[in-house]
Amino acid sequence: MGKPQQTVSKKEKEKARIKKRQDKQKKKEERKAGGSSSADDMIAYVDEHGNITDTPPDPGKREKVKAEDIPLGTPSRDDDDTDRERTGIVTYFDTSKGYGFIKDSETSESIFTHINNHKDAIGENDKVSYRLEQGLKGINAVDVKKIV
Repeated sequence: MGKPQQTVSKKEKEKARIKKRQDKQKKKEERKAGGSSSADDMIAYVDEHGNITDTPPDPGKREKVKAEDIPLGTPSRDDDDTDRERTGIVTYFDTSKGYGFIKDSETSESIFTHINNHKDAIGENDKVSYRLEQGLKGINAVDVKKIV
């Protein structure tokens, strides 16, 4: 039986494999020789203005914050706040489906409204007055009246 012949592509692949192994070994030796790269060199800090720096913050400028003072989740609404009359502008209203959204004048909050809760016919960009009421899926605008 004869010796298998080595083609040109097999020789090139073998040379590339050997070169890759040598390059990897060379990089490994360079890392060992340069060696002072530690985790401390890679740390970045954020100062009181939100800028990234390489110097640690001054402990004297640190603010003490109690865990109890940090609000979690969305703030709850006061029940008294829902009874008063509010004003806003209709940002979107789909007459075929009968619902839309009102942007509150004070809080710029978007509030859902349904045609069943309207006293007057409304359209987009109309100024309206309304009250808030808790619905099945959140706060809804009720008693919606167009302001002339």
